Amino acid sequence: RAAPPQTPLPARPRPRPRLAPPTCTGVENWFQRIAIRRDPAAVAATKIVVCGGGSFGTAMAVLLANNGYKVEMLVRKEWVAEEINSTHRSPRVFTEFLLPENLHATTDPVGAFDGAELIVLAIPVQETRAFIEATGGALAPCKKPVPILCTSKGIEISSMKLMCNVLPELTGKNRDIAFLSGPSFAKEMMQELPTGVVVAAKNLKYAEHLADMLVSPYFKVFTSKDVIGLEVAGAVKNVVAIAAGMSEGLGLGTNAMAALVTRGCSEVRRLSIEMGANPVTLSGLSGVGDTFLTCFGPLSRNRTVGVRLGRGESLEEILLSSREVAEGVPTAKALVKWLGKGGKHDNPYASRGCVKYPILFGVAAVLEGRITPREGMNNLLAMPPKQED
Repeated sequence: RAAPPQTPLPARPRPRPRLAPPTCTGVENWFQRIAIRRDPAAVAATKIVVCGGGSFGTAMAVLLANNGYKVEMLVRKEWVAEEINSTHRSPRVFTEFLLPENLHATTDPVGAFDGAELIVLAIPVQETRAFIEATGGALAPCKKPVPILCTSKGIEISSMKLMCNVLPELTGKNRDIAFLSGPSFAKEMMQELPTGVVVAAKNLKYAEHLADMLVSPYFKVFTSKDVIGLEVAGAVKNVVAIAAGMSEGLGLGTNAMAALVTRGCSEVRRLSIEMGANPVTLSGLSGVGDTFLTCFGPLSRNRTVGVRLGRGESLEEILLSSREVAEGVPTAKALVKWLGKGGKHDNPYASRGCVKYPILFGVAAVLEGRITPREGMNNLLAMPPKQED
């Protein structure tokens, strides 16, 4: 018999040539991979003022200067400005880093704000009002105000207001104001390590414009309209970080630390949602992201205050020896007044808020000298069982 005809096999498709993986060396390759809506000529002609020569103010000034902008850093002391301009190094913070040549320092607010297209406020919350009033009207309400990006988060004790309420009151309600938050240690920004943050503003187009200005090969920026969520989470997480530090200082172990921070996040979420925040914000970079960094990061000022308290140091000793402001200390005291309204005999610790927010109130009680860190932890452990919320 003749063999049956065989059906020819289909030709194998020729393999596609493999593309070489993209290289990640150098800023030039990054700009080729990511479309940046920045005109180099326009950037070089844009003046930005950074108010504050502390750690984060310096990091923000360097970031913007490296992006090509003409940066003016407004500082308080003349000798600091002279040192920065003559040596291109800050004499107070990050002395090991050389500052960009397009970064200039001054103590004159009128000259600094003249021609500026953006003002970055990196002033501690409790000093912001006095700083703005000391500028001699340069930041007063006007017809064509310069936009502001605020990096400070907390509650002003004198007015019991958040910065999103304080700044429009002082600088005008017709001014575009945005707020930056997220897990961003200033030293790691100076080292150009990858960092992700959120910029929130009621005007989303303004937030997107700022994101285009800030983004860099190591600095990722997301945007949001939830100013309340970003502000409340950014302020209250500093108090939770003090609690986490006390747990570390007392040597309570990793189990206790994880439980404490998790329950602290629950209190932050509960308070933020009550004030109208978006739950998405609280699970994002400006919520749990910033909380984790501040609670667990070794560079956290608030965590360091808690660690030293847990080891037996007094708050006065800690504050006197600290060069940077730990915003969680005044924020904790302000939160007690804010949440403790209606307490018996005007005692906030006899209010329902003390039961609803035991960690926040416990930290404030330690800071006020009412209890010791050990007693505060024992009080939390002695609370009756309840359904997790």
